[in-house]
Amino acid sequence: MDTIEGTARCFGDSVDTDMLAPGLYMKAPMAELAKHCLEALDEEFAASVKPGDVVIAGRGFGIGSSREQAAQALLHLGIRAVVARSFGGIFYRNAFNNGLMALQSAEAVELFETGDRVSLDPRTGCLTNLSRSRGCVCAPVPPNLLEIARAGGLVPYVKARLGEPRQESQNA
Repeated sequence: MDTIEGTARCFGDSVDTDMLAPGLYMKAPMAELAKHCLEALDEEFAASVKPGDVVIAGRGFGIGSSREQAAQALLHLGIRAVVARSFGGIFYRNAFNNGLMALQSAEAVELFETGDRVSLDPRTGCLTNLSRSRGCVCAPVPPNLLEIARAGGLVPYVKARLGEPRQESQNA
């Protein structure tokens, strides 16, 4: 997967799946659900995200339920990757299943502020704060998960492996 460049969107610890995909909107179409992504922490988040932005967070990002809409809402808004100290296990797998990069870094949350320019190479784990000329190394994404993300998620990956034509993702 190519280098990701965008703006840092920073959050603290314990960002749960209900903050990412609020239960009140779970039956709404994805476009409506995504408008409420992280509004409990930043009312302007969904309206201000630009394609390529990167979420940087503390411990336990995506803890809580198994709702895959949490990763889908981020993708729908244009978030390409999440870098966190740690992830809820189900969120981590759902991220890749839907084509969202998820990388772990103990340092990133201290090196970035919302609005900083970010460059991230998922293959090497190199994360650079372009605004402050500093960076760190995340745990690189394993090659099998890179392939799944590169394909746009698990279903497109399997279809490609089976020789079926690729369709555009509904999440992007």
